[in-house]
Amino acid sequence: VQLVESGGGLVQAGGSLRLSCAASGFTLDDYDIGWFRQAPGKEREEVSCINASDGSTYYSDSVKGRFTISADNDQRTVYLQMNSLKPVDTAVYYCAAGGCTSVSGTTHSDYWGQGTQVTVSS
Repeated sequence: VQLVESGGGLVQAGGSLRLSCAASGFTLDDYDIGWFRQAPGKEREEVSCINASDGSTYYSDSVKGRFTISADNDQRTVYLQMNSLKPVDTAVYYCAAGGCTSVSGTTHSDYWGQGTQVTVSS
């Protein structure tokens, strides 16, 4: 089982980035995928998750309306489209495989990717 994130980078405030989380060793029917982030000196926080089997999604209040999570089951890839980025969105973003509910978000995370850095300049 492997998760590989990509798509991070440096962007100005108000800009957009699309992160990808490519899964191998399992299908998106086996696990839900969540996106998390960790800024320097802060705890890791959940951003969003998706149940690719039924399409249900969850967003944290901090990103709701700006970020969109989606899944391509054939490509075994989950995307996080991030719009209207703010400096406070600067963090290392991780994807994880586990469980997800639309009400409360990730229930558990069994596997993690290595992370991708997102930096938003003001």
